[in-house]
Amino acid sequence: MTMTMTTAMTTATSMADPAAAAPATAGLLSLIWLASPALPIGGFSYSEGLEAAVDAGHVHDEASTARWLLAQAELCLQRSELPALRDAWRGWRTGDWAQVREVNAWVLQTRESAELRLQTEQMGRSLLEWLRQQHTAAPEQIQALADMDPSYPVSFALALSLTPASERDGLLAFGFGWCEAMVQAALKAVPLGQNAGQRVLQQLAAMLPRCVDAALAPHAQRQAFSPMLAILSARHETQYSRLFRS
Repeated sequence: MTMTMTTAMTTATSMADPAAAAPATAGLLSLIWLASPALPIGGFSYSEGLEAAVDAGHVHDEASTARWLLAQAELCLQRSELPALRDAWRGWRTGDWAQVREVNAWVLQTRESAELRLQTEQMGRSLLEWLRQQHTAAPEQIQALADMDPSYPVSFALALSLTPASERDGLLAFGFGWCEAMVQAALKAVPLGQNAGQRVLQQLAAMLPRCVDAALAPHAQRQAFSPMLAILSARHETQYSRLFRS
């Protein structure tokens, strides 16, 4: 009876606290948690220009949705968001807060429309508040993040730095969260059926490891150049009918 009760208590503790599980399991659970649409940071309210692309006629069915999002993954996620996340994560892990501040400034300066900047600022602040509630980051880390008006990749990088996950797995989790959010936006904005959305998500998931590997390649640099997306995002600010904030 004593052995049974001890085993049950150990199991319950592991389920309640991911950090109490084995390192590999704890890392996986942490990544699933961070990538979840249920994380209360407002990601569901943004389409990142997709709604404007639908309004302009560039996206209108499953095939055009897949083409648009695959191109956006290569041009924006791979070249901008993932490298920024990589550099900020390394800064948090080594205590190089000057590097973290530099990455944050770069992210804010390279948002090419008011909506895209407001999105990264709002999600960054919301993730900061979530981190405050988790009590896993050191007080000085929380203060440093708050002092820099955090962007979303920099806040996410701090959350990742508190897990035992590898860089590659962390970037994969961030990338899949983006893919899932964009497909969910497409279901409403295009609109698409659930099965069509899953087929688009399958294509994005197949491409994602290549995007991550490119971002982690030696000498891979951050880039921000997507003029069509910037123009559509600016047009979205005055679009007559909108479901999303970007």
